[in-house]
Amino acid sequence: MTLSPLDEETILRSVKKTGRIVIVHEAQKTCGFGAELSATIAEDAMLYLKAPIIRVTGYDVVVPLPKLEDHYMPTGERIRKGIEEVMRY
Repeated sequence: MTLSPLDEETILRSVKKTGRIVIVHEAQKTCGFGAELSATIAEDAMLYLKAPIIRVTGYDVVVPLPKLEDHYMPTGERIRKGIEEVMRY
């Protein structure tokens, strides 16, 4: 899958099939690709969602220097928590 062109058809088909989505990316949560992807899903597949859209992202701060990168990036633990949260619905 690529960002440009974005394969919206495949993404929306997956949302319609599962009713759930967890978006994981390394950029900030606000004003990033995940926010745009969330908006696309909300606009085109809202009625298929069984749970809120969950985003596991970097924090809304300037990306830190490499020595602090591990504290900024989404971790396996944060991703697991996002999946557990979306599955509670």
